[in-house]
Amino acid sequence: MENISKDDIRYKKAERRVKKIKNFYVFTFIYFAVNIFILFLNYRELKPNETIWQLKYFSLPLFWGIGVIGYAMSIFLPGFLFGNRWEEKKIKELMEKEKQNNAKESE
Repeated sequence: MENISKDDIRYKKAERRVKKIKNFYVFTFIYFAVNIFILFLNYRELKPNETIWQLKYFSLPLFWGIGVIGYAMSIFLPGFLFGNRWEEKKIKELMEKEKQNNAKESE
């Protein structure tokens, strides 16, 4: 079995976290770029006495924005829903099951 140091584990966790943060920034940039483009197109299609401040023009950015907020919470507040202890407990549980399965297979 490989000897993995705690520093290696921390480095891998940090590397995954940085990748998630980078993906979030790309996702957020796409969110703003697409929504600005769509709002611009909607603005060009307005009728003479119509205003841009209607729900039909802001429903996509609104609901997609709720998704962006949820995604941000999963990245920047990872312990918000389940907590760090839950994650570590689940990892240990799955590793123990894997260990038991390997022991049964080797018998």
